[in-house]
Amino acid sequence: MNFSEVFKLSSQLCKFSPDGKCLASAMQYRLVIRNVNTLQILQLFTCLDQIQHIEWSSDSLFILCAMYKRGTVQVWSLEQPDWHCKIDEGSAGLVASCWSPDGRHILNTTEFHLRITVWSLCTKSVSYIKYPKACQQGIAFTKDGRYMALAERRDCKDYITLFVCSDWQLLRHFDTETQDMAGIEWAPNGCVLAVWDSCLEYKVLLYSLDGRLLSMYCAYEWSLGIKSVAWSPSSQFLCIGSYDEKVRILNHVTWKKIAEFEHPVNVANPKIVVYKEVEKSPAVEMEKLAFPPTKKVASSFFGTKSKYEIAQAPVPMHHVKPAVDRANPRIGVGMVAFSSDNCFLATRNDNIPNAVWIWDVQKMKLFVVLEQLSPVQLFQWDPRHPRLAICSGSSRTYLWSPAGCVSVQVPMEAVSKTASRTPKKGGVRRFGGNLRSAEHHQKKFRRTSKEPSKD
Repeated sequence: MNFSEVFKLSSQLCKFSPDGKCLASAMQYRLVIRNVNTLQILQLFTCLDQIQHIEWSSDSLFILCAMYKRGTVQVWSLEQPDWHCKIDEGSAGLVASCWSPDGRHILNTTEFHLRITVWSLCTKSVSYIKYPKACQQGIAFTKDGRYMALAERRDCKDYITLFVCSDWQLLRHFDTETQDMAGIEWAPNGCVLAVWDSCLEYKVLLYSLDGRLLSMYCAYEWSLGIKSVAWSPSSQFLCIGSYDEKVRILNHVTWKKIAEFEHPVNVANPKIVVYKEVEKSPAVEMEKLAFPPTKKVASSFFGTKSKYEIAQAPVPMHHVKPAVDRANPRIGVGMVAFSSDNCFLATRNDNIPNAVWIWDVQKMKLFVVLEQLSPVQLFQWDPRHPRLAICSGSSRTYLWSPAGCVSVQVPMEAVSKTASRTPKKGGVRRFGGNLRSAEHHQKKFRRTSKEPSKD
């Protein structure tokens, strides 16, 4: 695996464009747009303050930079670098900002979730949506971008409001049978909306596009409930990760449970392949040693390499006893994700933090277990192939596919070298772009406001 030169980032603000041609990265108040193939800088933009969030439009023509502390959003165009848009929420503040599916409207959530402001880049108009609920996932768009579902809270009761994204007209408004709604998620086909309650009550509600309640699922009562939810790409299965360390699969025909997966502390089945990460120090030939040793030899002598070994059953897993006397205990299935081909499901049980469980969706059984040396922080499926990338916060990246798995060492030495460099005089030009003055980009965005839409 090849690695590029290391680039500086602020708070991991780095995103690929939806078309895969550009890479955006933020460093304090600067936004750098690079070509993915050559990594040459295409554009260099300067914002008014430190960037805290970046997001591409769906057509990869625009990118927004949110500065929550200032309550401001700046939008840049790749086709017209001189074009500039600035949105200031003023005293209302700003806590979240995102694009609409058409890539021409921006949704800003004000502080304390007082309202959501919809800004149009084409007509320069503004609309307001009242009563958004402050929850884990309160806004959901259908995959085709036609409809938006919004979780609302008014008069101590939860509601769902459906909007048509083309003109932001109200389509449906109905209440939900939840005590404290935690999140909403559309099925990929856009026909069913999943709504789940807070962790204090196990309840999943499934609504149609016209607001009808299709089904309600409850696995148990009087205990912590749902922790994670994910739809399969085919919309045939709904995966629910629970605090009881189990995963339950619902089907799209009857909305009943068809499978239940457990995460045992000991993997006793000899048919299950368990990949265990091990570290080994590489051997160095004595003839190559010299005093003082070269930097390459020294790094290889004191460094360690990682690889996977197949463990023989039974395999005991690293288990962490949760602190039940503290808030948000590390227990339950906190991460679930389907592969793009709908064949595999990856899960992580938070009190077995070093393991990734991969299930065969077609056979509805455990397929592979990967146990890392460090707790798994994130995993992500390849959007085109059944390949899983795993990150554990170390200097390595791990890849799994049905053919096997591999541990890739990221050259962290290059990071320290790059971080210790002092910028050259005229350092902006060494990126291959021209840094425009802030005054040049601070063009005012004239806005005409409409009356708030009626609920």
